Amino acid sequence: MDSIPPVTKNLLIINVLVWVATFVLKGKGVYLDLYLGLHFWKGSDFGLWQFVTYMFMHDTSSLGSGFTHIFFNMFSLWMFGRILEPVMGRNRYLTYYAVCGLGAALVQELVWQFTWPAVAAGMFSYGGVAGVTTAQLQQAIATGAIPASMLNQCFNAFVTIGASGAVFGILLAFGMLFPNMPLYIIPFPFPIKAKWMVIGYGLVELAFGVTGEVTSVAHFAHLGGMLFGFLLLLYWRKTKHMGRGYEYMD
Repeated sequence: MDSIPPVTKNLLIINVLVWVATFVLKGKGVYLDLYLGLHFWKGSDFGLWQFVTYMFMHDTSSLGSGFTHIFFNMFSLWMFGRILEPVMGRNRYLTYYAVCGLGAALVQELVWQFTWPAVAAGMFSYGGVAGVTTAQLQQAIATGAIPASMLNQCFNAFVTIGASGAVFGILLAFGMLFPNMPLYIIPFPFPIKAKWMVIGYGLVELAFGVTGEVTSVAHFAHLGGMLFGFLLLLYWRKTKHMGRGYEYMD
């Protein structure tokens, strides 16, 4: 741990402590996800603080899936963050991480805003009303046929947690600062340049998001973290504020 830069080290510690606390408190009937996970802004469970707190929450539905969720996020943060932090500097690195996480949350909220009618139609159809279309759902909402309380329950079902959005921003920064660094990625037995790894991850996330595959993952939030990270790096490059890492971006 002494070899890990301070910001990366503290992010790792906070994420792990919150994950353990979430597990412990869930056993006592306290569900931190309801308060700290990012909810859809239309739902009653939404709070502005969730734009920050959701980044430190991870899956606790089961020990196996929960450990996998936090492990891969923290492993990626450790692997790439300990290289980026000394290059970018502590304050700039922390700012970058926060901007990517906030950007991921904003994009996720935007996606929910455009997709909730179709998702809600599916929810209500599953509840026993077969063949409900989005147009019929909107008409039912307008006429009051669907109670506000039921609609609110639907809104509160939209929630996302995890550091993935910020971590994907870290991956993008690594690919931009060290584009030709060779990386070994399981299961490929040959090295892949960092820039191709980043592009590959982005395309996979876009494909999953558009096609609706792996619906339990916030693919557009991951892309949002990469997008905001990309824009911030371009801004720093243009204004010569990249610091010690600027020369790597040529």
